[in-house]
Amino acid sequence: MKQTTLNDCRLIELDTIGHQRRGNLTVCENGYNMPFDVKRVYYLYDVPGGESRGGHSHRELHEMIVAVSGSFTVTLDDGKEKRSYMLNRSNKGLHIVPGIWRTLDDFSSGAVCLVLASDKYIEADYIRLYEDFLESKSEN
Repeated sequence: MKQTTLNDCRLIELDTIGHQRRGNLTVCENGYNMPFDVKRVYYLYDVPGGESRGGHSHRELHEMIVAVSGSFTVTLDDGKEKRSYMLNRSNKGLHIVPGIWRTLDDFSSGAVCLVLASDKYIEADYIRLYEDFLESKSEN
């Protein structure tokens, strides 16, 4: 796994076409405004108050997380420092690179979290125990 830090993750402003009477359209497009090719899309919703999601890292997978409705907090951890992002705009995505631990908390009522991923679901790509994550970071 490539050694990564929080500085490799970033908020990306997604192109939005706005029309005063008809609303907005936001675009995520492979080869255009995505930092990776999207191979899997999923979304989280109806997360009960006080519950967390995430709590893992990936060895190779890139993800873009977007709050398409409502808000939630994404906390990133590279093993040395932590940084939190309040996502609440459907035209901003948080690009998370491999080797970064993430947790999602503080979901507002009606929040919908869209995740665009660089590959299909591969269980072996997940690091699910924080101690194993820290060990993987010290190996590089």
